[in-house]
Amino acid sequence: MSLQVKAILGGLGLALLLGAAHSQARDDKSMRPINDVLDKYTEQLNSDVALYFGEQSYPAVTKKLGEYPTNKKTNGFNKSDAEACEWVMLSALLSLQERAVREGGDAVVNIRSYYKKNELSSKTEYECHNGTFVAGVALIGEVVKLGN
Repeated sequence: MSLQVKAILGGLGLALLLGAAHSQARDDKSMRPINDVLDKYTEQLNSDVALYFGEQSYPAVTKKLGEYPTNKKTNGFNKSDAEACEWVMLSALLSLQERAVREGGDAVVNIRSYYKKNELSSKTEYECHNGTFVAGVALIGEVVKLGN
């Protein structure tokens, strides 16, 4: 094989390799319905820790226990984008509920999306990012004790 042919084949190989690497750098943002997760995973969520999203109203707060973020990722392999988002959102909500229990709270209020520290507040939707192999959801919320 001539030196010129080797150079051409080497250049093509490098181009294919760079193209493949670029195509794997997927980061698709989507807004997903919160209720899809709450309805589907009711049994897995802690019913003793209430969750309030965005500007949803909630009972009077008797004690504020701090604001906490969570940033969760999940393997998106062999899952649709929607399935991966729902699964990782469940993980993020469970993390907030676990934090509320540790802090002595019974609710997390004003839950917002917090992906790359960019806040997005909604009563009905959360932000999810799907990559080639990973999905991610980041949330932030305030742990409180409610007056009930």
